[in-house]
Amino acid sequence: MSQAAVVEEAAPSVNPWHLVGYVGLLALMVFVIWLDDRFVLNFMHVMSGVLWTGIDLFMGFYVGPALRSAPFEARRAVTMRLVPRTLFLMPTLAIITGTTGWFHAKQLGFLETPWPQYGWVLAALIIITILTVQGLGLLLPTNVRVYLELRKPAPDRERIGRLLKSYIYLVGFQGVMQVAMIVVMAKFVTGL
Repeated sequence: MSQAAVVEEAAPSVNPWHLVGYVGLLALMVFVIWLDDRFVLNFMHVMSGVLWTGIDLFMGFYVGPALRSAPFEARRAVTMRLVPRTLFLMPTLAIITGTTGWFHAKQLGFLETPWPQYGWVLAALIIITILTVQGLGLLLPTNVRVYLELRKPAPDRERIGRLLKSYIYLVGFQGVMQVAMIVVMAKFVTGL
């Protein structure tokens, strides 16, 4: 089997029906916001946040370190399978979490909270902004570039190394921000 055939076998194409599912989730988010039911909005916010945070932390603190010590071809095979699956999932979860969180905070009156309690609201807004901008603006494009390079029959390992140099620190910072958001959300739940 040629190296090009191995790369094609390891690189699944994106199933267009999965994309319909992500669009469906975003449409469901719009419906839930329109519905304006406290329980349903909270449920969607919490579930998308748990999935986003859980996947982020698992990938950053378990899968990433395990892959760093694996041989190049093993890292390549895992990345070729993983990136197409997360390429749309993670941005969708990030958008749903942040958007439903904003509308739920508005619904609960947190946006009119007096100072110093409003500091917790401000902290949540700053953290979600950092997570979203870094995720969509830095991590996602880097994932796509690395994925496209790995699809080549002879990937440029130096280019991949350059792309991933700051990526590791960004992923670590994302993990710290995710944990900080959990602390802020715990404060919301226990009362400002």
